[in-house]
Amino acid sequence: MKYTTEIKVNVPLHEFIKKMDNVENMKHWQSGLVSAEHISGDPGQLGAKMKLNYLFGKRKMEIIETITKRNFPNEFHTNYSTKTMHNVQQNYFEKTSDGFTKWTCQSEFMPLNFRMRIILFFMPRAFKKQTLNYMQDFKNFAENGTSVTNA
Repeated sequence: MKYTTEIKVNVPLHEFIKKMDNVENMKHWQSGLVSAEHISGDPGQLGAKMKLNYLFGKRKMEIIETITKRNFPNEFHTNYSTKTMHNVQQNYFEKTSDGFTKWTCQSEFMPLNFRMRIILFFMPRAFKKQTLNYMQDFKNFAENGTSVTNA
């Protein structure tokens, strides 16, 4: 399943990138994030891998992030892999005419087992909603300093 989401963040592009390109900030806009551990490569650079641990209620999730393109301030692409799903994300950033930032996220989810194929087929809106929630939480953090850890 492929889809695109967009959001306008009312901060200048250089400020947006500064906040986006900081692992320490992830906890402020990624609900459920418990920890982020560097695995390999140069942290934050092309090819780097990081293990992200999430807790959603009682459900734990471990995701491996691999940076596939790093071209700030314009692009940042990553792959996210779990035992049951592979997600390719291509993020594009551009300065708007009013001096803010437009963030476009192209996502592709590829289920790795039958159960996830069924979930993806019957609940595509849940994936789109989750992407938009993370983008909205980043917007709130970047614009107002609002952290999901205080929610």
